[in-house]
Amino acid sequence: MNRNVTMIGVPMDLGQNRRGVDMGPSAIRYAGVLERIRTLGYNIEDKGDIQVKKETLGNENIHNLSNLDPVTETNKSLARTVSSINKEGHFPLILGGDHSIAIGTIAGMSGYFDNLGVIWYDAHGDLNTADTSPSGNIHGMPLAVSLGLGHPTLTTINGDFPKIKPENVIIIGARELDEGEKDYIRQSGMNVYTMHEIDRLGMSEVMHQSINYLKDRCDGVHLSLDLDGLDPHDAPGVGTPVLGGLTYRESHLAMEMLAEAKMVTSAEFVEVNPILDEKNKTAEVAVALMGSLFGEKLK
Repeated sequence: MNRNVTMIGVPMDLGQNRRGVDMGPSAIRYAGVLERIRTLGYNIEDKGDIQVKKETLGNENIHNLSNLDPVTETNKSLARTVSSINKEGHFPLILGGDHSIAIGTIAGMSGYFDNLGVIWYDAHGDLNTADTSPSGNIHGMPLAVSLGLGHPTLTTINGDFPKIKPENVIIIGARELDEGEKDYIRQSGMNVYTMHEIDRLGMSEVMHQSINYLKDRCDGVHLSLDLDGLDPHDAPGVGTPVLGGLTYRESHLAMEMLAEAKMVTSAEFVEVNPILDEKNKTAEVAVALMGSLFGEKLK
């Protein structure tokens, strides 16, 4: 993996309706992310936080899209920042914030790869659009937006084209999907490892299949890890917890196998909410998983 890492925080809490996730980047920093990655021999620079402009924030819900304008502006800024990190030849490491920030991260990465792959490590599909979303919360839409589905204000960030292809996406850990998302998955043939498949196959086999699939078709891989992909017992500080999730140890194995594959070209860790957490446990889990992703080993 690239030894030069640039870290950016995105204190976004507008993609959903539970306050507190905007403090996620601070909680992750407090949990020692810089020291952890530096100890592994990386040159990591913390460039601070993207400004989240809330001046236009009201109770607007445009076309069943809550806070559309500020979410769009923040993701435009993030896309420009990620693009500049790529130009410098560094690895972008993004700290969330709610999962709507993936719109900007993937948009910023998309200009540098012909076939960008995405590993979506999450309890949810985040494949809703304004037409299918039960809530209108944009943090349930970033994967759809990146695929070119949804409101043009969002899908045209950093260019009017789909940023990724459905055949280059793998969802791992899904256990709560809305009906519209299920329909899209069936129609597109997207690779999804639900908890059912993970229980049957085991995490080692799931990651083995995922890595072999992506390495043969993608020239870069973005990891988008939502902490609610883990079981709430291991990661309680998230806004939309779902029981029966991935274990702490399964998640470490997944990160360790990605590190061995040397295929991840950018990563984001999102949905850490300190208000809902227990003594910063979820932020500490996030940092520990980053350690494994960047090659940390016991021996």
